[in-house]
Amino acid sequence: MRLQALREKTAGCRRCAHLASFRSQVVFGVGNPHARLLFAGEAPGAEEDRLGEPFVGPAGKLLTRMIQAMGLEREDVYIANILKCRPDLPPGTPGNRRPTPEEMETCLPYLREQIGIIQPEVIVALGATALEGLTGLRKGISTLRGSFLDFQGIPLLPTFHPSYLLHNPSLKLKRQVWEDLLLVMERLPLPISDRQRGFFLTKAQP
Repeated sequence: MRLQALREKTAGCRRCAHLASFRSQVVFGVGNPHARLLFAGEAPGAEEDRLGEPFVGPAGKLLTRMIQAMGLEREDVYIANILKCRPDLPPGTPGNRRPTPEEMETCLPYLREQIGIIQPEVIVALGATALEGLTGLRKGISTLRGSFLDFQGIPLLPTFHPSYLLHNPSLKLKRQVWEDLLLVMERLPLPISDRQRGFFLTKAQP
């Protein structure tokens, strides 16, 4: 009920007039209101803006596969973004743009309230922008991934954004992200099979 009340509150938000006039709808968040694990991204893209749900485009489909590889489903976790509106672009401009620090600061109270209601045991920050929005840190994910940080007493693990994996589909990078997710599984804790531990490892040469 508290999440639904917050959803209704954000639906009419016009704190950022330029974003409110550009969006199709507010993209609030989706998943289990009692989730033990919360994934935080940066902002909705065109497909998310159209459907009103975070991570439903190509990066979202990859995130879903990552969640399933952990032995979970999207319905088991909660998924949200720092920004609830798609960042505006000049007419006819394709793609997406990164949220500004001012936009993130304005919108972050909504995500903070979502986290306060859900009380997840672990948060995964997907990408440098999500990490900056949640912690204020402006360091690359490469230097911070693999170690837990703290967000209001909740362990927070930064890892690469799924879209980065789509543009850089190396086995090494996939393994790094999977190692981060293994840390999350250990922290929760979730059962981990030998097969899961071996995902994306290069096979030894005969």
